[in-house]
Amino acid sequence: MTSVWGIVVAAGEGTRFGGPKHSEPIEGRAMWEHARDTLREGGCDQVVVVGPVPGGVVGGASRRDSVAAGLAQLPPPVSHVLVHDAARPAATTVLVQRVIGRLLEGDADAVIPALPITDTIKEVEAGVVMGTIDRERLVAVQTPQGFVRESLASAHQRGGSVTDDAQLIELAGGRVVVVEGEPGNLKVTYPGDLERVIEEWRRSR
Repeated sequence: MTSVWGIVVAAGEGTRFGGPKHSEPIEGRAMWEHARDTLREGGCDQVVVVGPVPGGVVGGASRRDSVAAGLAQLPPPVSHVLVHDAARPAATTVLVQRVIGRLLEGDADAVIPALPITDTIKEVEAGVVMGTIDRERLVAVQTPQGFVRESLASAHQRGGSVTDDAQLIELAGGRVVVVEGEPGNLKVTYPGDLERVIEEWRRSR
């Protein structure tokens, strides 16, 4: 039986934001609550929140450790899992459904939403441009990212220095496929990002 659960990562210290950001309010509700509710409404059977929030699971020293803590809470029948950042509260249920739908096609270990890069990308070393990178094959990746639960758990056991969970699957030799992301699915990293994310949240609701 197919069972899809979600994990919302809300355990970061928010160093670049100036403090923890997951509890910043949008229309009276914390960002992590919006992220959790979007996963639920988009098709996840249950959602585990990792972080210092009501009902949350204690996170780890790194994002990878926090995701692992969330994975440890999944009961055995869960076959697939979506991992989402609390800092992306403007993601829509349509995006969640898109990720789940592609994931359940069964031919990939992971599904990630992404958008084409439109800016020119330069490689720089010590302040000097070393070259221009062909952007035709580049995308900017978002969350929620979907996984076959067994594949993600196995990839976490192998470990590695990564910036997202999909990279763990890549390092383990798994298959990662892409679905269309959402321009409004912005991430709150710096204080100035919050206002833009709130605007996108309002626009998409």
